Amino acid sequence: MTQFASIAGTGSYLPAQVLTNHDLAQQVDTSDEWIRTRTGIVQRHIAAEGETTCDLAEQAACRALQAAGRSAADIDLILVATTTADQIFPSTACLLQQRLGSYGCAAFDLQAACSGFIYALSVADKFIRSGSHQSVLVVGADTFSRVIDWQDRATCVLFGDGAGAVILQASSEPGVRDVRLHADGRYAELLQVPGGISQGIHLPDYAGPVGTTQMKGNEVFKLAVTTLQAMVGDILAANGLQQSDIDWFVPHQANIRIIQAIAKRLQLPMAQVVTTIAQHGNTSAASIPLALDTAVRDGRIQRGQNLLFEAFGGGFAWGSALLTY
Repeated sequence: MTQFASIAGTGSYLPAQVLTNHDLAQQVDTSDEWIRTRTGIVQRHIAAEGETTCDLAEQAACRALQAAGRSAADIDLILVATTTADQIFPSTACLLQQRLGSYGCAAFDLQAACSGFIYALSVADKFIRSGSHQSVLVVGADTFSRVIDWQDRATCVLFGDGAGAVILQASSEPGVRDVRLHADGRYAELLQVPGGISQGIHLPDYAGPVGTTQMKGNEVFKLAVTTLQAMVGDILAANGLQQSDIDWFVPHQANIRIIQAIAKRLQLPMAQVVTTIAQHGNTSAASIPLALDTAVRDGRIQRGQNLLFEAFGGGFAWGSALLTY
């Protein structure tokens, strides 16, 4: 019998420390008005000293398990989408597995920058559809503040830290209906952290981060809008759906102007778009599951509704997902 992947529960977590636009204006040449008008961001959460990606992922995972009515023992695959792993190895997924106590199941990380959660969702969906797995924990978590130059106004205003998680469960009814993934490495230099272990950083002598985020904002913006507009149209057409069939659009929270442009292309009013960017900033792989959990818990997203996800990030890697919640 064919089985599908459906969302059984969601969870999220944000660090306690809040960094507002006014706070940033004290350390770089910017202002609350400048940030708001260009990005839609008001504040972001920043991991405390010693607080890691796995710490955030653990909190989000536990909340998703509780929401799904599952225990760690029920999980037979753990996927963590992250660009900011705790260690070079083992994977953050294995570190998370140790904390949850779901020993023995497969666990691995997946790195696709801001598109990581959709990439991981696709992998989980394939495992469940194959019949080999019944319950998968998918986490998007990043402490992007660790790879930010806090004197670079072009990037430091954009990013925050957080984690979001979903429990995907085998079901006889379609949940994840379609996922489309793309990448084009020709644009790597437009958004990157150019440092890395294989480039000659020697641990443990090197005590700092492997590099900081570099971005050519205007080029990224143009490519994101053009690419995402085409992508969301393609996934709807491939599944015989119209824009009016979508109940909620849950996009990657990178820039409010990008989100508005895609919503306009879909002919969706902003009232049907889940936006958390004002309070969270861009949390990279955590962005979509954080927004999803927020809208599930406040009652906007209801069972049986159609959801559309999209994300675009470094690589460039991008993707879209169509689900029935």
